Amino acid sequence: METTNQESLKEELMTSDPEFRELAREHGRYEARLSELSSLTYPSDEEQLEEITLKKKKLAIKDQMHSMLLQYQKSRDSSH
Repeated sequence: METTNQESLKEELMTSDPEFRELAREHGRYEARLSELSSLTYPSDEEQLEEITLKKKKLAIKDQMHSMLLQYQKSRDSSH
């Protein structure tokens, strides 16, 4: 899938699919918190564990969003 095509599909899904939009927001929140955690010089054990957990959650959401994009693209392509 071309990057520009993928970006336009992503924009369409952001507009039309509330579930996709919520996943994108959640992904952004995880990204922001991970950025905060990675800037800590001496993270506590809890913060290190949170960072690991957030990375896993963020990756799971990214996979879910990618899957939705592929499904959306297939349904679009088959309707043309």
